[in-house]
Amino acid sequence: MNTAEVLDLYDRADIYEAIYRGRGKDYAAESAVTVRAVLDRKPDATSLLDVACGTGSHLRYFSERFTHVEGVDLSEDMVRTARTKVPGVPIHQGDMRDLRLERSFSAVTCMFSSVGYLATAAELDAALRSFARHLTPGGVAVVEPWWSPDTFLPGYVAGDVVEVDGRTISRVSHTVRHEERCASRMEVHYVVAEPDHGIQHFTDTHVMTLFTREQYEHAFRAAGLSVEFVPYDQAGPGLFVGVLGADR
Repeated sequence: MNTAEVLDLYDRADIYEAIYRGRGKDYAAESAVTVRAVLDRKPDATSLLDVACGTGSHLRYFSERFTHVEGVDLSEDMVRTARTKVPGVPIHQGDMRDLRLERSFSAVTCMFSSVGYLATAAELDAALRSFARHLTPGGVAVVEPWWSPDTFLPGYVAGDVVEVDGRTISRVSHTVRHEERCASRMEVHYVVAEPDHGIQHFTDTHVMTLFTREQYEHAFRAAGLSVEFVPYDQAGPGLFVGVLGADR
């Protein structure tokens, strides 16, 4: 086996899709919770924009509940994969900090703790302004946060081995506090074995900001959104949910 190559997992949508499908990530249940959060606050919601949509796994279910859905992701490979996974759904390449689409939506969602990749509170504020800019009056923003300084577990180790589409993939991770900022630093090693290409070993590092609850709430309110925290029934960081204009 060769020395591990350093890669960005978001440029390997095939591995990303396979590992989370194999690990049993319940996109259907997560989507149902998110849809309910939207419809409880806006029963007449008909459209949704999923920001940082990844491979489109949540969009697949959102499209069953809303008349019109679209997605946006920063990664070109994720956009390409999502367009294949949810054909007919517009998928855009763009940065959540400064989206400029040509329409507004009843709801904007940002799942899988993607906001954790924002480096500063100012970037978080910019992202929420961007979400609000794409909402209709009374529209709903739903954000799944990353862990906070109070809930983060330093030294956390996880591991999985899955078999998907003829490939065996192992994933092990170790997460520590970032030494220079209020963030987590997760190093992940993947070993991928497949009949035609043998064994590949690569590493991937994720630095994600540990925003406080107050920073999330400030970002929502500064964007003209109300804000409430909705805890998950199962393990997970919960959801921040806001309605445009509710505090105005």
